[in-house]
Amino acid sequence: MADDTKKKTSPGQFFNQVKAETNKVVWPSREETVRTAIFVFIMMAILSLFFLGVDSLFGAAVRWLLTLI
Repeated sequence: MADDTKKKTSPGQFFNQVKAETNKVVWPSREETVRTAIFVFIMMAILSLFFLGVDSLFGAAVRWLLTLI
């Protein structure tokens, strides 16, 4: 059952609160954004190569196991 004792917020108050909270946000600089994007790309490349290697090893192991049957 809903708690009806909570105070309702008017749309105007809501948008003022949203604006106040948005002003508190610390946005990253362009340099930070570019640096982070480059880091993510490098990590993505490293992880994709890692998983390619793991997948290739498992594929080779399964093919070898299937030759035993």
